[in-house]
Amino acid sequence: MKLVVEGIHHRFGDLNVLEDIQFTVAESEILAIIGPSGCGKSTLLSILGGILQPSAGKVYFDGAPPAASLNPLTYIFQDFSLLPWRTVEANVMLPLEHHALTREAMQARVDDVLVRTGLSDFKAAFPKQLSGGMRQRVGIARALAVNPAILLMDEPLSALDAQTRDLLMEDFLALWLRERMGAVYVTHNLSEALYLADRVCVLSRRPGRIREMVQVDIPQSERKSPQAQARLAELHDAMWKLIKGEAQQAEREISHG
Repeated sequence: MKLVVEGIHHRFGDLNVLEDIQFTVAESEILAIIGPSGCGKSTLLSILGGILQPSAGKVYFDGAPPAASLNPLTYIFQDFSLLPWRTVEANVMLPLEHHALTREAMQARVDDVLVRTGLSDFKAAFPKQLSGGMRQRVGIARALAVNPAILLMDEPLSALDAQTRDLLMEDFLALWLRERMGAVYVTHNLSEALYLADRVCVLSRRPGRIREMVQVDIPQSERKSPQAQARLAELHDAMWKLIKGEAQQAEREISHG
């Protein structure tokens, strides 16, 4: 199943946020979205997820979702969004409770996804007992429980320290290489985008327009190899040149606003 984005424009009153955004996220593709602060990355993700209606344009699916998919799209949030009074198991079960499933079917899905994400030993724990990285793993498990076609990920690692972020990136990539679902991944971190994504969509400063689509022409499984590092460094430098000036302008605007 593909996610098709056609001619998206969006305004908040007099503020023009997005202009003429169009792309397709192929089945099993990770598309990262980067750009300077305030360029509309999170607004675009909300439009993709149906939380926000665009001022113009449309988003639609091309093809059928996976078998047993309960939600074709699902979110993984920056702030984990776990219910503190629920255990790991109960948090993962939460999105299933709104579907016509038996208790046995829900439990089977939860047990399966806890195994797939390495959380089975923590199912009785509460969020306050877990590290930030483990709480985000619960968020990933909860998203996978509905068997989505495409994950919408809004800076899911930005609240974590550098070591935890690196570990969770490795875990997510290993999971994606097994599961092969699509994803739209919003981030400020260029290295993160280049480690995970098949393509990187570079947005301009507000109003956000697509400045460039960067193809990352190295398989994800090979990106830590010494041979890949020089090419990834080239891509990093090229993307930074695209956004550096606008990022500096955005920083000054925020600090003086």
